[in-house]
Amino acid sequence: MRSRFLVALCLALAGVSGLSGLSAVSRLFDARLSAQPLPALSPAVRAFVSVDAPVVALTHVRVIDGTGAPAKADQTLIIRDGLIAAVGDAATTVVPAGARVLDLTGRTVLPGFVMLHEHMFYPAGQGAYNEMVYSFPRLYLAGGATTIRTAGSMVPYADLNLKKWIDEGRIPGPEMDVTGPYLEGPGLPIAAVKELKDANDARRMVDWWADEGATSFKAYMHITRAELGAAIQEAHKRGFKLTGHLCSVTFSEAADLGIDDLEHGLVVSTDFVPDKQPDVCPPQSEVQASLVKLDIAGPAAQALIHKLVAHHVALTSTLTVFETFVPGRPPASERALDAMVSEARDMYLRQRVRIAVDTASPWTILFKKEMEFEHAFAEAGGLLVSGTDPTGYGGVVAGFSNQREVELLVEAGFTPLQAIEIATLNGARYLGRENRIGSIADGKQADLIVVQGDPSTKISDIEHVETVFKDGIGYDSQKLIAATLGTVGLR
Repeated sequence: MRSRFLVALCLALAGVSGLSGLSAVSRLFDARLSAQPLPALSPAVRAFVSVDAPVVALTHVRVIDGTGAPAKADQTLIIRDGLIAAVGDAATTVVPAGARVLDLTGRTVLPGFVMLHEHMFYPAGQGAYNEMVYSFPRLYLAGGATTIRTAGSMVPYADLNLKKWIDEGRIPGPEMDVTGPYLEGPGLPIAAVKELKDANDARRMVDWWADEGATSFKAYMHITRAELGAAIQEAHKRGFKLTGHLCSVTFSEAADLGIDDLEHGLVVSTDFVPDKQPDVCPPQSEVQASLVKLDIAGPAAQALIHKLVAHHVALTSTLTVFETFVPGRPPASERALDAMVSEARDMYLRQRVRIAVDTASPWTILFKKEMEFEHAFAEAGGLLVSGTDPTGYGGVVAGFSNQREVELLVEAGFTPLQAIEIATLNGARYLGRENRIGSIADGKQADLIVVQGDPSTKISDIEHVETVFKDGIGYDSQKLIAATLGTVGLR
């Protein structure tokens, strides 16, 4: 068991430099990095651990630090007690005596993904969803996601318990921010989702789930402006953020109400529907028709982008789930298909065949416009974060889809280094944890992905994950994946 003794360091620096010294330390280490020891890992977790030592040296490795800066070749990265102790040229960085040394020639290390639209459930057909309490925590970690935010919950106590079990070292998985159940009005044909009665009901729901341990909230398609405004106010009062997959409320209206984040981007925006009625979710055919006609470089789209940026509203890219609706796009990877239970795989493949022959589908145009909108939003100074949304009709599988999301960001016009920053540091910035996670720097948490190859020049190399470090402990990605074969869709 490893300990982090930081209290003495904080006091010593405070004594030397006054409050400014203590403040400097607090910017590096938050309350979670205290003098308390990390939890002991259970045998079930230990089975996947490949690297665990008080001091680890990753030598001769290429470093992509997550800030968008150019990759640095032939580096040495020192991990001590779960934190990054040093990063520098291999020729000059001293490897401490007794360190566990890994020669990573030909490999790249990058920050663990911080993904903000994830779920622990998976579509089972006919509006039903199964909770993936076994497969998804393992697959998220195997794919390099070391921190995730669930974006709405069907079985909130299962998500809260998964977070607890991971934090206690009982099961492998990422650090989780659990979003409460969907804040939704009448009209959604999913039995697991509550229908809000009014604004007071929205407030009560936020308060209840905040007390139960939720740290984020999500509004859904049929919420009213009054309910959304009340939920935002209550969440902010508790110090939490609220995001939304909206329809009855436009993006512009939500920005005025103080929403923190908007899920999915352009393809769910109802701002451009002619004669849009207040608090009414228009038919999807009308929404899509309005967006097909929209010029992303035109004044209407640009005005919305600049309003969102001015109101500090983040945008979550979920290109992975929308790719599944576009005829002619690549299928899920063989690794993802192998992870799926046969019934889930068959359901997914049958639907792909139906989509492939849909000559009237608007999704080819919509997918391209979504990419253009996200790129324009980021270019205008907006905070673009990423996630995968493993819903739709299947095929978006935890872990594999996190890697695919980064590849799609590159297709959208971002450089590989920019795409990696969106999937790492931008997520940490949204969560307010950029001083602890999201990039590679001295004093930060050692949440790292080791891949074979160089994603800065060939983004598909991001799929070649060998080891994922979380809190400085290295997990064997392939062992985690092997343990989930044939389980996605069932458990």
